[in-house]
Amino acid sequence: MRNIRLPSVRQSVAALGLFMLFVVFGAAQAEVYVYEMPDGTRVITDHPINSKHSRVVRVAPDVKGAGKLAAQKNSPVFREEASTYDRLIRRYADEYGVEFALVKAIMTVESAFNPYAVSNKGARGLMQMMPSTAARYGVTDIYNPVENVRAAAQHLKFLFDTFGNKPILVIAAYNAGENTVKQHRGIPPYEETQNYVKKVLSYQRQYQPKYRYITIATNPSDGG
Repeated sequence: MRNIRLPSVRQSVAALGLFMLFVVFGAAQAEVYVYEMPDGTRVITDHPINSKHSRVVRVAPDVKGAGKLAAQKNSPVFREEASTYDRLIRRYADEYGVEFALVKAIMTVESAFNPYAVSNKGARGLMQMMPSTAARYGVTDIYNPVENVRAAAQHLKFLFDTFGNKPILVIAAYNAGENTVKQHRGIPPYEETQNYVKKVLSYQRQYQPKYRYITIATNPSDGG
């Protein structure tokens, strides 16, 4: 299987038909790698590319649907395993003094670990940052997991400071905006926000460490 370069995901995807013709008659059983190049184009290949200028965005067991996947950033196939970003989350959670479990819970509800997620309101990336909010924290590539998670952790720290370290208000503000929470002096009466808070709290409990407590029984002292 040759390397196949597709247009930038922001451009036409007319090349997908040619790609599918190729894979039907090519190595249909080969493992497929999808790489993104510096200019935004995607390369589909059956072998790893050793280049610091490209990054792998998907590894699939076969070519089925690979062309479509390579052309569509906002697709569930780009979701990662739940533990993929744990080290990144912990790094910035520790740096900004917010709970790891809360950051991961918000990521779960917001994007389900899809770094290319885009909401109908324009929120983007793993933590579904609005471009205006991300800009506050110096984000230049909102789809970059490092920048996205860093900015989100900073924003959560800001929200905790704003709402007196009250997690429920912080979660509500992350969804509805801090001004809306201030206006309603609590969780806004919006079904979306109220359900959002419940979901995040549920995942937060799930991701919190489970400790095992061991009771040590001591024998009575001899002759005591």
